[in-house]
Amino acid sequence: MAELITVARPYAEAVFRLAKEANSLPAWSEVLAMLAAAAQDPTAAEFAANPKFSASQVQALLTELLGARATPHVSNFIATVLESRRFALLPYIAELFEQLKASAEGSVTAHIESAFELNAAQLDEIKSILAARSGKKVETIVSTNPDLIGGVRMTVGDDVIDASVRGKLAALSARLAH
Repeated sequence: MAELITVARPYAEAVFRLAKEANSLPAWSEVLAMLAAAAQDPTAAEFAANPKFSASQVQALLTELLGARATPHVSNFIATVLESRRFALLPYIAELFEQLKASAEGSVTAHIESAFELNAAQLDEIKSILAARSGKKVETIVSTNPDLIGGVRMTVGDDVIDASVRGKLAALSARLAH
């Protein structure tokens, strides 16, 4: 997955620069979300990967899907992605674009996994800690993962803060092994 993100990053950065210059971040966000959803659809992925269909045919289908959102810049982006055989990267491009957009807007998204359901006070405390650490407004995506045994694991961009029991046990095991 790291390789896919590495390959997707230049596309996301280029689209972000273009969207920022045109003051169209929300529009591009919507377009990329739709393209990412299309790339995750098994039928669309099979269609795009089928050598019987040219990149221009796949582009025509995606352009039709986007309707009025398919501006000339969007069409050029789709053509570039398809000519490079990067259709499967669209979800990663969309995710990286959203990270760049959030950073530019002074916010960051934190993925919080907890062994148990968090109450509002606990979530607010975690958000304030992450906001103090990042210096940005923190939006959260919260999920429960009983495999953590206890505690939380927080992911903000490339930073992972593992305060889970499972993470502490793994760290202890690694120290004992060396």
